[in-house]
Amino acid sequence: MIKKSRGKAKKKMQMADYGKEFMPALEELGKEKGISPDVLFDAIESALISAYKRNFNSAQNVRVSLDRVTGEYHVYAIKTVVESDVLDNDITELSLADAKAIKPEYEVGDVIEIEVTPANFGRIAAQTAKQVVVQRIREAERGNIYDEYYQRSSDIVNGTVERVENRNVFIDLGKTIAILPASEQIPDESYVHGDRIKAYILEVRKTTKGPQITVSRTHPGLLKRLFELEVPEIQDGIVEIKSVAREPGMRSKIAVFSSDEEIDPVGACVGQKGMRVQAVVDELRNEKIDIVKWNEDSAKFIANALSPAKVVSVAVNEEEKASRVVVPDYQLSLAIGKEGQNARLAAKLTSWKIDIKSESQAEDEELDENMEVVNVTGEESFSAEGDD
Repeated sequence: MIKKSRGKAKKKMQMADYGKEFMPALEELGKEKGISPDVLFDAIESALISAYKRNFNSAQNVRVSLDRVTGEYHVYAIKTVVESDVLDNDITELSLADAKAIKPEYEVGDVIEIEVTPANFGRIAAQTAKQVVVQRIREAERGNIYDEYYQRSSDIVNGTVERVENRNVFIDLGKTIAILPASEQIPDESYVHGDRIKAYILEVRKTTKGPQITVSRTHPGLLKRLFELEVPEIQDGIVEIKSVAREPGMRSKIAVFSSDEEIDPVGACVGQKGMRVQAVVDELRNEKIDIVKWNEDSAKFIANALSPAKVVSVAVNEEEKASRVVVPDYQLSLAIGKEGQNARLAAKLTSWKIDIKSESQAEDEELDENMEVVNVTGEESFSAEGDD
């Protein structure tokens, strides 16, 4: 009896020592990783139940109690008191006679718990707890990363090119790796290990291996975000980017507007000696950028969008959002652009159909009766080109 008591005392001391080391460390780790200690405790208790059943070949319905302060653990078998001494299932049932031997007050139908903590369960418990904590921390870190980048969807991230694999570029963001698919890469842009790069967060998904972040270098949102970084007036809400049109790696157009009449939105985006727009051009590997002034008058906006071409008149059909633009004969090729690029980008920027005619062509054609002609003069614009 004395030997048995000493064994219990020794076991209790070991559990107490274990708790003194484990509990504070667990709480500190939970705070550091942003996980509630209760979540960790509950997870450890569930894991200990599985460990008990697995290691001791037990099919019993058990409960594990883990003291939040001392770290002491106890395993209890859960049984229902039945009247008959012949049990249908001795794993889940206990006879009334045996129950009263434990505590006279027990009655038929009572659910009681009997401690069945194995003497050598300490090592298993410690190892199980460690595994659970590591797993939960990994899950929590993945969850935190997912939440952080999901909230930053449609934003810019800075990273370093880690590797290129099957035409996909893997970018190290510090906490995780983002994927830049071939379809989201600027044509003819090369990516070398160690290159610093900015990209637009296109999608954030949860996967079994953690969050998967897909980024883009071709999305119009990248151009918009780059200007927001470079132009304080945009950050302050004084200047607004109304629309963006891009043909990545080739040419882009942005339409800007200022709520303050004293602030020139085009000049604000260009910056002193063109420094602001040049920073964006450099980041996009010398992509040409046209900055035009947005106007609520559709005809004037269309004329501005065709910059650097000069426009004589614009005829508009507001209902169908269709327009006919007349330019001087010598400006026709400039207005259309190489392979139609300038006209195409202007149409994207304004969301209008644009039919461009020279003055001589317009003289020989009859104007649609649903169109109203507006004589316009293009407002200030700016074209930035990278260094060849």
